[in-house]
Amino acid sequence: MTEMTAVTEAPVKEAKKPAMPDAQTVTEVKHYTDRLFSFRCTRPASMRFRSGEFVMIGLMAMNEKTGKEKPLLRAYSIASPSWDEELEFYSIKVQDGPLTSRLQHIKVGDEIILRPKPVGTLVHDALLPGKRIWFFATGTGFAPFASLLREPQTYEDYDEVIITHTCREVGELTYGHDLIEDLKTDELLNEVIGEGFWKKIKYYPTTTREESPKMGRITDLMRSGEAFKDLGGAPLNAETDRAMICGNLAFNLELKEMFEEYGLEEGANSDPKHYVVEKAFLD
Repeated sequence: MTEMTAVTEAPVKEAKKPAMPDAQTVTEVKHYTDRLFSFRCTRPASMRFRSGEFVMIGLMAMNEKTGKEKPLLRAYSIASPSWDEELEFYSIKVQDGPLTSRLQHIKVGDEIILRPKPVGTLVHDALLPGKRIWFFATGTGFAPFASLLREPQTYEDYDEVIITHTCREVGELTYGHDLIEDLKTDELLNEVIGEGFWKKIKYYPTTTREESPKMGRITDLMRSGEAFKDLGGAPLNAETDRAMICGNLAFNLELKEMFEEYGLEEGANSDPKHYVVEKAFLD
């Protein structure tokens, strides 16, 4: 005789929520001002990129027309170098921005979308050999240079590395200032690149609104000759200087015009020249 068991209805399985496409986990978040923050996340094992490139990242957002969620993505420069095991990003906070209004609230353990197909023009391959490399940034445009400042090739290719960073307020310079200071005590980079490699760097931060040791737009300081006097060097010239630009549209266009006056020509991955400009923008 067999033991009888009660017959019950099989439980209804709850529909499994689809996993977010290309999901990566946030591992660190730092807020610098009420307008700026940085974060780090996991890096796909198969992802390869050149320091200075950018990727599309974002969050899932509701499509008001269809009532379904879809990825909301924007281009972000990768602030970490190509050898880093994680990915780092530096972002502005826009209160009514479709993405950044939400992205600024992410916490460790949250997931973001990352499309692992890096592209961009701010790479060493797009420039001809030179002696001095100039990085020109405004605001969060410092991000790709945060990557390149930690890239060994930067110091192998150039005798001098000049980074200018123009922001409105002093607090907005914190991310870049702290990163450059950390290079001095980075044991790994000092071992790989060479002890004291950071001495090749000339950091030139300026503000346009809040009082600071150096006030003014970098373009005005270059036109007056003050910037070159402060840096102890000659103006840019095509024989020795290479440059990269990452800032707001007006800044990019103004510098491009100045570079042409210096005799520099714009390059690309397929046609290396004297300078390159990043054309991807955030919301």
